[in-house]
Amino acid sequence: MSTLAAIGVLALLIFVHELGHFLAARLQGIYANKFSIGFGPVLLKYQGKQTEYALRALPLGGFVGFPDDDPDSDIPANDPNLLRNRPLLDRAIVISAGVIANLIFAYFLLVVQVSVIGFQQINYHPGVTVAGIADNLSTAAGKAGIQANDIVLAVDNEELGSAKPAIVKLMAEIQTHPERPLTFKIQRGAETIDLQVTPDANAEGKGQIGVKLAPNADIIIDRSISPIDALVKGANEFERVVVLTFQGLSQLVTNFGETATQIAGPIKIVEIGSSIASNNIAGLLQFGALISINLAVMNILPLPALDGGQLAFLLFEGLAGKPLPMKIQETVMQTGLFLLLGLGVFLVIRDTANLSSVQQFFK
Repeated sequence: MSTLAAIGVLALLIFVHELGHFLAARLQGIYANKFSIGFGPVLLKYQGKQTEYALRALPLGGFVGFPDDDPDSDIPANDPNLLRNRPLLDRAIVISAGVIANLIFAYFLLVVQVSVIGFQQINYHPGVTVAGIADNLSTAAGKAGIQANDIVLAVDNEELGSAKPAIVKLMAEIQTHPERPLTFKIQRGAETIDLQVTPDANAEGKGQIGVKLAPNADIIIDRSISPIDALVKGANEFERVVVLTFQGLSQLVTNFGETATQIAGPIKIVEIGSSIASNNIAGLLQFGALISINLAVMNILPLPALDGGQLAFLLFEGLAGKPLPMKIQETVMQTGLFLLLGLGVFLVIRDTANLSSVQQFFK
């Protein structure tokens, strides 16, 4: 069910994107003769007065068709309501409307989440929490008197700090001191005590004490107290996610070698969404907002076959006073589409091969 929920969210976001294009055209009186969700064979279709509405077999995609591109259209080439015959601004609105729709929808999802469920915030405190004692690995922690829920504040009088760096620091101290005593400063309830801990040596010669570690943190649910508060908190979270998205994109460009492996295709996105959806509805709402913002940001990039690529053509037309020759536009768009499809196929194959169920099958 969680997988279907993730696929449903992706299909909804694609629908919102294409609906943005469609409504921007129709509200301006521009002809749009096709509205399709999905690619491939048609499963269902309805022929309206002006537009054919279709649901196709592959749900992770969609398009709005214009009679400008239809050689069988009987609309005169000089009709002012054809997209290509409209002023530059009208066409820019239609092309950018999908991105705008995704951004508005992402903000809507965040406002709903903070209104109904709230945003989860983590407040980190100094130290590392002992989440459990794993006696099957070592009995060193138990021998020293460490208990579950103890908080390790310092090792040999050196403070650990907080959050993930604190865990990394504590693990490094343990691993580099096999069979050598360490003094742990422990917070247990209201008291602070010192314990001598001597890590055992594992098969690789590294120290281990047999504990499960977690950040010392409190989880707080921040929920809106009024409609205005919901709009403000939703806007703040929206801004945070947009900034993180652009930061991730910047790292991809400036450090492609290390970050390229983090690019996710539709299979990986569905897998991540399924994991989030299995937890709670709040996670699913955040997943939807995150993907909607990423879809908007990726589409606005000035790359062939994306909305940003078409806006780049319009920018050239506005600056030069005339459009690029259609032959050049078609060549650029077809090349871009070929490359994007190739990347999509590669990501689908890679992410499918990395699925745990597939790897298990070939073992």
